[in-house]
Amino acid sequence: MFSLKSRWVGRTLALAVIVLMLSGPTFAALFEDDEARRAILELRSELRQRFEALRRETDQKSLDEVKRQAEEISNLRRSLLQLQNQWDSIGGETAKIRGQGEQLARDMAETQRRHGEQIKRLEEQIKRIEERLKIVEPFKVSFEGSEFSVEAPEKSVFEAALASFRKGDFETAQNTFNDFLVRYPLSGYSNSALFWLGNAQFVLKNYPAAVLSFRKMIARSPGYSRVPEAWLAIANCQLELKEAALARKTLEDLVANYGQSEAADIARERLSRMKQ
Repeated sequence: MFSLKSRWVGRTLALAVIVLMLSGPTFAALFEDDEARRAILELRSELRQRFEALRRETDQKSLDEVKRQAEEISNLRRSLLQLQNQWDSIGGETAKIRGQGEQLARDMAETQRRHGEQIKRLEEQIKRIEERLKIVEPFKVSFEGSEFSVEAPEKSVFEAALASFRKGDFETAQNTFNDFLVRYPLSGYSNSALFWLGNAQFVLKNYPAAVLSFRKMIARSPGYSRVPEAWLAIANCQLELKEAALARKTLEDLVANYGQSEAADIARERLSRMKQ
């Protein structure tokens, strides 16, 4: 479309040039009459009108094109501004989201730290509870040829009483063994506690109480390994109480019932001295 308009403009301009050339002196000489002049003038006027119309049309089209392009440029600028605003908005939102993400990360880290501390405290509580349960929970011990279950406090009290006896603190040993037997009457340590209580009472010269402790032990467990020693200790108490006849009878029963024990050998020796 643009090439057709260009060719039409070119032909019009060429015609205009020819008309101008014909309007010169040479052409006028050929046509001297008024009619020819009028024809030329009319042709020239028409050509000028066409030229002006063409120029105005061209100028208008150029102006319209410029306006169109200017409008397109304006539209492009508005679009670019909108895009820039959108980009700035996106950047702001991104920064906001990034800030929120950083805050969320900090909150999560703090939450994890608190949870870690709570878990640690809970584990420590569980550990303490387990330790207390271990203290209360019975466990197996082997003592003087016997195996039985005890609790930690039970074992501690018995061992404290026995330690006092071995140190020669017989008063403390007597009190502690008595306390043990009250607190743990069915303990596997009971036979031993009665035996050592009787010995502590013997040393403290509380002979009747000692005899009672030894007899109680024998009645509870006739098969206990220290029963022959208990009978010998009863005979010793009877001798201290000036009950010689009872002591002799006790020694004789010891030899008769536990003749293979070391306590029976000692009883035989004492019986022999008592006959002299």
